[in-house]
Amino acid sequence: MRVPVVKILKWTAIVLAIIFAGLQFIRPARTNPPVDETRTIGAHTRITPEVAAIFDRSCNDCHSNQTRWPWYSNVAPVSWFVVNHVNVGRREMNLSDWAQYSADDQQGFLKKICREVKGGEMPLTSYLRLHNEAKLSGEDVRTLCDWASTESQRLSQALN
Repeated sequence: MRVPVVKILKWTAIVLAIIFAGLQFIRPARTNPPVDETRTIGAHTRITPEVAAIFDRSCNDCHSNQTRWPWYSNVAPVSWFVVNHVNVGRREMNLSDWAQYSADDQQGFLKKICREVKGGEMPLTSYLRLHNEAKLSGEDVRTLCDWASTESQRLSQALN
């Protein structure tokens, strides 16, 4: 005797729902470590209000300890993806702990900021899908690159 397709679909849906519910118990740590304002990029560079606004809108969620965790960061398996992106972003460059980097590293990051926004590599496309407001305009890119260039030159002069 053949099992009706409807019955198979029903049991498949039930099993998938149970698996999905079970996955919700596997929660990665969503952290926002305390921010010491004396260690931030703002304390070590001359950030203009325009650059600060761009960082806040397009960079801080992944590259600072001031992540705004959206509702979907509570739902597995999406939560695993989001937490991983934030952890990787903070490891790559953390604007909240700029003081941890040497002057050479800071200059390298300033150049990298410009290179990656010019190349469209940052913000990540996967981030922009759900955060359209983070998309950088041509003016945003120019603002960041001009600022990064000025700060890099200022840092060079301070080292000499």
